[in-house]
Amino acid sequence: MGKKVWAMFFSGTGTTEKVVTAISADIAAATGFEMETFNFTQPKNRLIPKEFTCEDIVVLGTPVYAGRVPNVLLKYLNSVKGNGAIGIPVVLFGNRSYDDALMELRNIMADTGFKPIAAGAFVGAHAFSYTLAKGRPNSEDMEKASLLAQKAAEKIKSGSLGNVPVFVKCNDPIGPYYTPRGLDGNPVQILKVRPLTNDKCDNCGICAALCPMGSIDPLNCKEYIGKGICIKCGACVKKCPKGAKYYTDEGYLSHKAALEKNFSRPAEVEIFY
Repeated sequence: MGKKVWAMFFSGTGTTEKVVTAISADIAAATGFEMETFNFTQPKNRLIPKEFTCEDIVVLGTPVYAGRVPNVLLKYLNSVKGNGAIGIPVVLFGNRSYDDALMELRNIMADTGFKPIAAGAFVGAHAFSYTLAKGRPNSEDMEKASLLAQKAAEKIKSGSLGNVPVFVKCNDPIGPYYTPRGLDGNPVQILKVRPLTNDKCDNCGICAALCPMGSIDPLNCKEYIGKGICIKCGACVKKCPKGAKYYTDEGYLSHKAALEKNFSRPAEVEIFY
């Protein structure tokens, strides 16, 4: 079996997928290795731990939730087996901050048998908003993705991987999850908030198929299955062709408005190699 570059990602609205696949494709082109994609956004793709070999290069991407790797993914990510594969952790944040998410993902990869040689924190349109980081990742962001791929490929081809795991900016120890706050600056409780569905819904089932928690009933898209866990990834809201999914929770809406007000400046991509 020859060397292979893997684009492995969780991506509700497609921003993480865009960056991870671009980096992976550039590394594959530079090294001449085959590229393969593994999308673990859907629950069925997280049932069996993924296993790699020392011949593999894995670009692993997740979004940033509350400054960290989404906690619903931790059990799965810690079950993945690197077996000496080269790793490149990538996180996508919605223009506020990636806090310690990149450090956390790098540590997970190191602890599960990968050799993290490069890493990057990229900006993507915020899952809650249509204006915050609109259009990101943009062309400049993708140039940074290409640079990260170039530097990683140089290390791979030279056989000199440098310091492993690669240094990334972070707190030490890793800090707590970010506390959502409303426009008044006070904390809001949005953990159990879920989108509602209006009468525009024609029960096409797209939202149910997209939900990364498998929480939407495909037979009645206005209803939730079981506990109906919602991680507010934005997939059902932003990808509904009818615009039928929406929020009314005051805390959620106030937090969304606070993010749009306080973090409107364009955040910077950071790469490490």
